[in-house]
Amino acid sequence: MDHLPRIKPRVAVLSVVPSPYQRDLFQALAQRDEVDLHVFYLEASAPDSPWPEKPLAAYESILPGRWYAVGSARCHCNWPLPPLRHYDLVVLNTLMSFTAQWVMRVLMRGRRWAFWGERLQGTSRLHQLFTAPLNRATGIVAIGSRALGEYAERFPRPLHFDIPYHCDLQPFLDTPRPALENRPVRFLFCGQMIARKGLDHLLQAFMQIRNAELHLVGREAELPEMLATLPAEVRSRIVYHGFHDPARLCEFFGMADVFILPSRYDGWGVVVNQALGAGMPVICSDAVGAGLDLVEPGVNGFRFLTGSVPELAAAMQRFVAEPALIGRFGEVSRQRALDWLPERGAERWIAAINTMLRS
Repeated sequence: MDHLPRIKPRVAVLSVVPSPYQRDLFQALAQRDEVDLHVFYLEASAPDSPWPEKPLAAYESILPGRWYAVGSARCHCNWPLPPLRHYDLVVLNTLMSFTAQWVMRVLMRGRRWAFWGERLQGTSRLHQLFTAPLNRATGIVAIGSRALGEYAERFPRPLHFDIPYHCDLQPFLDTPRPALENRPVRFLFCGQMIARKGLDHLLQAFMQIRNAELHLVGREAELPEMLATLPAEVRSRIVYHGFHDPARLCEFFGMADVFILPSRYDGWGVVVNQALGAGMPVICSDAVGAGLDLVEPGVNGFRFLTGSVPELAAAMQRFVAEPALIGRFGEVSRQRALDWLPERGAERWIAAINTMLRS
């Protein structure tokens, strides 16, 4: 019996769309000998996330179906579904869809399944209805320690794990840091130019900073309206680089000094991972999930009270007044980035999968 080949557990993941920050982790997990991974996406692309389409791997596939508008949400209905009952564990990265509800309430009843997600938002009756099946999950895999605490308090019965996004940081790790001599400090924001990301707060704070530049990368969205209210002198120190393929982001992280993510809400914020890989100090609001796990105040960056323009401006001014902090904090960030590579995330997933299969 000891010489029989070990049978790999079959694990299926249902996610919404092939996103770069998830696919890096899926690839690392698929390469592990301990698991037979299959990833199913509810759709090929999302209109609000214009990532360039890349060929699917052998373990990935797009499910047939369509989505329906339910308020501001997009609820997917996919049919036919793969034979999920034949898998040892099914992991869902979506709740707010007809497909996910059918899988949780019907197909996986009495079987092992888990939910992997960011912090839950909302307290409406509809929200409570959609999240009710989590009480019966084998496990809940939270994206970040803050989400972990909230899930454990609200749904105490399942097993709980903390596995945030782990993306390919090698291009950022390979990017040299720019010299900071006889030039203004360069702050960088990367994301959609929308109020939820706190860009309006960042622009208000930047108005108070001198001897600095602000570089913006991402979808233009509400940026023109926000810039229109700024004095010409402030606008002259702001550079908008547009939206770019994720493969090119390391170029912009490599030319800036300090990364800022001032979101009103961000379940995680994978750009913080990338900033660590690029060896950058990070300033973020306390509403950024990644900030709690990746940013240690006074060591590799600062966290400020969400919406507090004075606190944000004060954090930015620290780097202008003490440029030596940029290199010192950046070295800590780059060292800590090594713990957030996809291979480390795959290790955490293997441990969680084994625990759930033994339950």
